[in-house]
Amino acid sequence: MKVIDIINKSDKTVFSFELLPPLKGNDASAIFRTIESLVDFDPKYINITTHRDEMIFKEMADGSIKKQVVRKRPGTVAIAAAIQHKYGIPVVPHILCGGFTKSETEHVLIDLNFMGISNVLALRGDGSKNEHVFRPEPDGHANANELVEQIVDLRNGKYLDADLKNSTPLDFCIGVAGYPEKHFEAPNFETDLMYLKQKVDAGADYIVTQMFFDNQVYYDFVDKCRAVGINVPIIPGIKPINLKNQLTVLPKIFAIDLPMDLAKELAKCKNNDDAKIVGTEWAIQQSRDLVAHHVPSLHIYTYGVSDNTRKIVETVF
Repeated sequence: MKVIDIINKSDKTVFSFELLPPLKGNDASAIFRTIESLVDFDPKYINITTHRDEMIFKEMADGSIKKQVVRKRPGTVAIAAAIQHKYGIPVVPHILCGGFTKSETEHVLIDLNFMGISNVLALRGDGSKNEHVFRPEPDGHANANELVEQIVDLRNGKYLDADLKNSTPLDFCIGVAGYPEKHFEAPNFETDLMYLKQKVDAGADYIVTQMFFDNQVYYDFVDKCRAVGINVPIIPGIKPINLKNQLTVLPKIFAIDLPMDLAKELAKCKNNDDAKIVGTEWAIQQSRDLVAHHVPSLHIYTYGVSDNTRKIVETVF
């Protein structure tokens, strides 16, 4: 089932979460354990992140430097298909601009369609780690708006090969990302909002937000979206803090603010266990308030940690 249909047909807030594919060399057992710890709470869909190739420079025995291309978490398409077929829960694999050509993107979408997957989240993605700015691949997309347009073309049976006859439409539900505190590269919030509207106007069905820790930031973001004509569902993304260093790491990486009350409590924590208790309780209070405000879905970024997510959903739902 498509995410937009799940949301539109539900008369209450639904629950979803996000997983990382296994690191190269690992099997899927940890992923399956995470799902099985949460499946009793009826997650309506599961997002699967995607990671681009990375460039590393390795010193050889003769002293020369060799550039190597590695992907630390391969298998997004395969693990997404395995989850959907094993558990019967719709999956939402992430599709990136960064690191992929238009042709590679089309091939991934064809594979997903063959495997019965009808949901994707279209993202620009991060730049390469050895570059200070995002650079698209040759014949790749420069931004998520272009990526959405390609997926919409496939909805209409329009492939890159213009000579195809009687081509089959690939009818994907398309999600995109929104940034309540603006994307760190945007010069201002208004410009970022303009880019978000372009993605929606291109054909995105819903928005899922970057993590935030002050619900008022989310409510204000929704109001601003509605004011400029963005009328698709806007799903809040919640990240339970589970490490003490996330007090400083999360604001640095994601360009977000932590409320003063949360920052004070985390600063008092002596270790990660203490921080996890504080972070889980904060996420519970956030989630209760969001559900009381009838948000369409509560989307939790688990990043491989499921016990705090389980406590949140068993308390809130």
